[in-house]
Order: sequence, then structure tokens, then C-alpha cells
Amino acid sequence: MQYQVFVQSNPENKFIASVVGIPNCSVVGSTRKEAIEIAHACLEDQLANGDLVTIEVQVAPNRIEDDPLIKNIGIFADDQTFDDFLAEIAAYRQQVDAQEVLPTIDSRFSVR
Repeated sequence: MQYQVFVQSNPENKFIASVVGIPNCSVVGSTRKEAIEIAHACLEDQLANGDLVTIEVQVAPNRIEDDPLIKNIGIFADDQTFDDFLAEIAAYRQQVDAQEVLPTIDSRFSVR
């Protein structure tokens, strides 16, 4: 099996490795490699004492009907012009981005 490990450095020049989705499996190592190795051992220990299972949860129908995001999923699925609409939005965004002017720094002032 493969698991994702999120690795980040911290201010004390250590590395924190956390196995994604597995609580209590976040470790610290002196190097990136060491942190990953410790996370690997931590995960093996966690799996030796339990296992991952998949469960299905039924969502109450009234909650789905009340959620406008879920209720409107797929409303443009058969719209022949939707791709054109998205292309127009992208073109407009590019036009606006091209018109934006970044502030310039007055050469009389030094930046420190």
C-alpha cells in the first residue's frame, strides 16, 4: 500500500513528517530522510495495532435538497455554449491582468 506523507521544515532546522489521514502519526527528524523513515515506522506501528476500513454514510435527503451547491450540480452538463462561456471568462481575466499596472518605487527612496 502507498500512503502520502507531508514533509515540512520547521524553524529549528528539523523536519516534520505527517502521514496524511492518519492521526497520531506526525514525527520529527533531523533530516528530511530521517523524518520520512520515522513516519514510515510510525505508520507500520499504527497499522500493526489496527486497520483502515471504508464505510459508507447515507446523507439525509433533505440536507442535499437544501444545499444549493449540491442541488445545482450538473445544470450545465448539456449546455452547448458553456465551454464558450468559460473561454470568454478566461479571455476577460487575461485582458484585466494585462491592464493591471504594478506600482513603481520612486528612485529617491531606498528600500531596506
